[in-house]
Amino acid sequence: MAHSPPIPTILSLLATAYPQYETALIHENRFQLLVSVVLSAQTTDRQVNRVTPTLFGLYPDAIALAGARQKDVEDLIRSTGYFRQKSVAIRGLARRLVSDFGGEVPRRMEDLILLPGVGRKTANVVLGEEGIVSGVVVDTHIGRVSRRLLLSQSKNPIIVEKDLMALLPKDAWIPYGGRAIQLGRGPCDAKKPDCGSCPLSTLCPSQGKAKGIK
Repeated sequence: MAHSPPIPTILSLLATAYPQYETALIHENRFQLLVSVVLSAQTTDRQVNRVTPTLFGLYPDAIALAGARQKDVEDLIRSTGYFRQKSVAIRGLARRLVSDFGGEVPRRMEDLILLPGVGRKTANVVLGEEGIVSGVVVDTHIGRVSRRLLLSQSKNPIIVEKDLMALLPKDAWIPYGGRAIQLGRGPCDAKKPDCGSCPLSTLCPSQGKAKGIK
């Protein structure tokens, strides 16, 4: 039976291949990061970065976005996909920030996940950027990489996060997520994994059969 590679080796190879692990989303404060992460669902960070300068120019804070018209926001974020749902979410979270948190983004996981459109993944990204370690970011890419490395067998992101938190040292939770997502967006692709160019190819238990593990 195949086993996952040693955790220290995984972390070392990822760090060598991807020295930077911070989010590529351009932002100036926690509010902008929160909105940007919500917009990044089912699209690329690059696409989000194309629309947020105009969005935040018009709606620089929660108060401004809370008062925005649905149609106006939809038009601004249309190119990110699922623009109607995302517009509802970011306007809703802005209203909740104003009504419950004085317009400020809270610094606790239990508060963040109460906001419309915000789950543990989004909350972990926002908190992690400030060095608040409350969990491991798990999106589709990180989940896939973790399953291929046999660090988890689940497709439920909450279970994957729990598995990773049990396996990884706490100081690796944030770096692992940031680096695994780059691996997943690169050679560890869902449909066409390029095992030959993967920095973990020499030890990955799914090499040659990764395509069947998504």
